[in-house]
Amino acid sequence: MKKAFQYTAFALAATLALTACDKKDSAAAPAAASAASGADSLESIGTPAQQASYAMGVDIGRSLKQMKEQGTEVDLKVFNEALQTVYDGKEPKMNEMQAQEVMMKFLAEQQQKAQERHAETAKANLEKGEAFLKENAAKEGVKTTASGLQYQIKTEGTGKKPGAKDVVAVEYEGRLIDGTVFDSSKEHGPATFAVGQVIPGWTEALQLLKEGSEATLYIPAKLAYGEQGAGEKIGPNATLVFDVKLLKVGTPEEMAADPVKVEVQKVK
Repeated sequence: MKKAFQYTAFALAATLALTACDKKDSAAAPAAASAASGADSLESIGTPAQQASYAMGVDIGRSLKQMKEQGTEVDLKVFNEALQTVYDGKEPKMNEMQAQEVMMKFLAEQQQKAQERHAETAKANLEKGEAFLKENAAKEGVKTTASGLQYQIKTEGTGKKPGAKDVVAVEYEGRLIDGTVFDSSKEHGPATFAVGQVIPGWTEALQLLKEGSEATLYIPAKLAYGEQGAGEKIGPNATLVFDVKLLKVGTPEEMAADPVKVEVQKVK
């Protein structure tokens, strides 16, 4: 039983730590920039053992902070009391069996709360997205397909249209309906990918454009990431907006023989 409880607690801590560290590459630059200034203050913390202790505190603090941001409050006074008690080798107020029962109940409650929050957010995003698309459909130049995809061509290209098995190179910016930008080729350069290997809204829209076209895509949740969402910014049932420029179209063989010198990645 002791091992089972320790594993459960460790799994929770590991999951929180991994999630906290799973940030976009854009967050790496500020971290790297602050490394030098942070190094200057290491000696002020104390010995190597004290520095390591501080680092452990930082890791745990980040995990607890993330829990707080997700709606789970931790009583730090009680937490520190238990920590000190066990560290000093004294008898805690809970035995192993009680601690396991408390943790299992806690985890079940947090999972239930997370599911409820997810469902509420999904419902709200779906309603907002449907209202947005209904209003957007009436705007001049916006076309709506049978699937519900909306698009507006800003510049008509003169090249060929891609097929589902073709590879394309594009520049793009993706944002939510509130204007929040969640991805942009300005950050990492144009992207190349197979037309049939991206979200359904992209696969359909790309086949409506000619090489050289510039367009804005309005993708309902069912043609994007649905109830699951994606990453930190794209919530469940989020409607997405993309500004797209179709740079090049070719078969996999053609693109391999004459590659566009861009980063290869899946559109997010």
